[in-house]
Amino acid sequence: MPIPGALPVGAPKAAFGKMSEVSKGKDSTSGHWELAGIICEKDFDYFYNGFPPEMMEQFMLLTGCSGYLGNKAASGTEIIKELGEEHIRTGFPIVYTSADSVFQIAAHEEHFGLDRLYEICEITREKILENYFVGRVIARPFIGDSADSFKRTTNRRDYSLDPPGETVLDHLMKNGVKTTGIGKIGDLFNEKGLSEVIHTKSNSEGCVETLKAIKENKNSFIMTNLVDFDVYFGHRLDPEGFGKALEDFDLFLPKLIAAMDDSDCLLLTADHGNDPTVTSTDHTREYVPVLLTGKGVDPGSIGVRSTFADAGKTVLEFFGIDAPVAGRSFYKR
Repeated sequence: MPIPGALPVGAPKAAFGKMSEVSKGKDSTSGHWELAGIICEKDFDYFYNGFPPEMMEQFMLLTGCSGYLGNKAASGTEIIKELGEEHIRTGFPIVYTSADSVFQIAAHEEHFGLDRLYEICEITREKILENYFVGRVIARPFIGDSADSFKRTTNRRDYSLDPPGETVLDHLMKNGVKTTGIGKIGDLFNEKGLSEVIHTKSNSEGCVETLKAIKENKNSFIMTNLVDFDVYFGHRLDPEGFGKALEDFDLFLPKLIAAMDDSDCLLLTADHGNDPTVTSTDHTREYVPVLLTGKGVDPGSIGVRSTFADAGKTVLEFFGIDAPVAGRSFYKR
């Protein structure tokens, strides 16, 4: 379908290009840290064959769980189909990982309890993994009565590490700029460097909150993560759904631009790839697109950037801040 307000390729209104990742991973945590000027040269710990026995012994001891299910690398939707009924019967949480550095715990919202799920995730983050470098602990609640009806809910919660240094967000705050994180931004930065954290459960909710924040805040930086592209379409190998979500965002974009004034800039990019057309349900390590439009931006190609950190450095230059973070600005070319 045609995109309202679309221009021919020969008449861009934005600076455009693509960026490659320098950090070792291809996950949300290292991707966002790099966007914010911190290149993670140390790779996270991965557990492709499940978590070691000593870790799981600590898990049961410190959480008070009398057992667990899974302990393997798996698709989140498939493992609840496989083990969800046994989980309800035994009360044991489902523990699993993926190709990324994550410790994921799935549990039924009603039979196990959402608060209890959050509690054991917090214990896992703070105590069980204190000697490991794991990107995120993720609470994965679900509902349903049988394998055919189990469905993950939007009450997911991420428990991350502190970034290993001061990010663009920290430098903005120190220089009097309000910073707002929308979506899972607060989770990925462990709320460091953020004046305000707004949790959202869908692309549409993220768009609404972003539009509201633009209208209500001046001299501020708003960072939004739209979760549906990754969670519902990339990981689930749904290119049609991914395409529809892009079309929906394209329809929203004119509203976002209309809410901007002459002092604003808009930067659009991604934290990693998640190709819905490949056989793997995990993230893909690839270039991410980048677009910049607004005050002082010269439309045209900015080429291939050597690091995601160029985005963060661009943000700092826009606010007139010189800080020791990685990257090279493309705000004024």
